[in-house]
Amino acid sequence: MTAILPAADLDIIIVNHNTSSDLQACLASLASAPPAVSHHICVVDNASADDSVARVRSQWPGVEVLSLSENGGFAHANNIGIRGTSARLMLLLNSDTLVPAGAIDRLIDRLEATAAVVAGPRLVDGTGRPEISWGPMLSPLGEARQLFRVRLAASRASWAQRSVERLLSREREVDWVSGACLLVRRAAAESAGLLDERFFMYEEDVDFCAAIRANGGTVVYTPAAHVVHLRGRSVAAAGRPVAPWYDRSHVLFYEKHAPRWAPVLRIWLATRGRAIR
Repeated sequence: MTAILPAADLDIIIVNHNTSSDLQACLASLASAPPAVSHHICVVDNASADDSVARVRSQWPGVEVLSLSENGGFAHANNIGIRGTSARLMLLLNSDTLVPAGAIDRLIDRLEATAAVVAGPRLVDGTGRPEISWGPMLSPLGEARQLFRVRLAASRASWAQRSVERLLSREREVDWVSGACLLVRRAAAESAGLLDERFFMYEEDVDFCAAIRANGGTVVYTPAAHVVHLRGRSVAAAGRPVAPWYDRSHVLFYEKHAPRWAPVLRIWLATRGRAIR
């Protein structure tokens, strides 16, 4: 008789596209200091042309691999992973992340302690510089505020670094957290309809958190956990210009959530030679 394994408490869903080396490093970080909760790792491969799938299957036999024949985008791949797993908690994790010891457990602790539906950690790059990994709902004013914060984070000025540290050192309820590392309760994700697959790349995390909040859930950013995010590696591996993806998602977001501003955004993009067709 085959033993029936108990369901995991956490599913870690990693979407990958042509980032074989980064994916190996991400899995190694999870293996070297695994979360204390029972967990299952599922890699959803978005039709990679490199050796990503073969290396995971040969080097990480305990990791489930869902290999897709076409790249349907980040939201689509995450939804495949969500539908193919069953734990009550899910961690959506980029392949270009490194997870330090205890980070996932602390993130779960804060999710439970705050009764939030979504929680995101402090993200830092490979040199330890912070990423602005949360923000307000997208609007012209909200985006201006977020751009100012991002520029502060990129500044080398000591006053700017102190300002960013003050901003990121406090746990707070926010409108959204980055999809690079996003912990969510399965029941809430399913009630929200999962991720909107019209977003091929970019803004799907903001939209997902908006759907969660529309159902009464709260989103929390916590500096109690930190994760390394090697920003841009997965985008670079795609081998295509970023701007068209971002612009299409940007316009789609405004058409869905703030339709009166969408024509203004289209005109602004057109004046910059980035008309959406």
